Amino acid sequence: MDGMDRPGMADFLRRRREALQPADVGLPKGPRRRTSGLRREEIATLSGMSTDYYTRLEQKRGPQPSEQMLAAIARGLRLTVDERDHLFRLAGHGTPARMARADHVSPALLRVLDRLEDTPAMVLSDLGETLAQNRLAAALLGDHSGYTGLTRSTVYRWFTDPGERAIYPDSYHEKFAREIVSGLRATASRAGRDTRVAELVQRLSKESSEFAELWERHEVGLKPARRKVIVHPELGGIELDCQFLYTDDLAQALLVFTATPGSEDYEKLALLGVIGQLAGR
Repeated sequence: MDGMDRPGMADFLRRRREALQPADVGLPKGPRRRTSGLRREEIATLSGMSTDYYTRLEQKRGPQPSEQMLAAIARGLRLTVDERDHLFRLAGHGTPARMARADHVSPALLRVLDRLEDTPAMVLSDLGETLAQNRLAAALLGDHSGYTGLTRSTVYRWFTDPGERAIYPDSYHEKFAREIVSGLRATASRAGRDTRVAELVQRLSKESSEFAELWERHEVGLKPARRKVIVHPELGGIELDCQFLYTDDLAQALLVFTATPGSEDYEKLALLGVIGQLAGR
């Protein structure tokens, strides 16, 4: 027995789906929508899974979902942490630890992200992991959804993958390295004995002498630059303003990139939207 409460989970999923409005996830209502809630295929797309798989769960069929699949469904349905934990219990799993580095994206930040269609935006954890990004952010910085393990962290990739630095001009590399290491130091201070933070620090200390030297400086919480130049492979340098919106516990942040209206950089962002559409075909 897998311990699933299939009827309970099916009812919970259906009710949460029907309670979501299209505007809650950045979708147009459309003239042919007969109900106010979302369709099963829309939740499946938001969760990154097939419609058939999600439909079987709502119909009390299919195998026990993995913890990864449940976390994806929780994000797709914009569940609160309490609702996510309830879903895990219905599926016969223990509830995830409520740590700052949990993969559950803040519903409040997701609601804002869903409404940002004309400018790059993404949700980051305090380990530099991309938890969600919109289409324009993927076009600007690359699709981060394929990263797993430690490579999900920008901090880890910056010191172990030379290609990660290509998105910034050489003149900015030293400053950015100091910023992200000092940010990790602040995260470690808040997290205490969190094993994921400790693992990241230990691995980077062994694999990167540059990181080890910066870590020993004990700089904490240097403010990230509010204006950056991003080097795009097709559009070249784009100078952008960077705005951060943090959750109360500082565990996650919404990062939004904007350009001055009427500027050359503003025009490049418009072209970025076209490039993103072509790449998605």
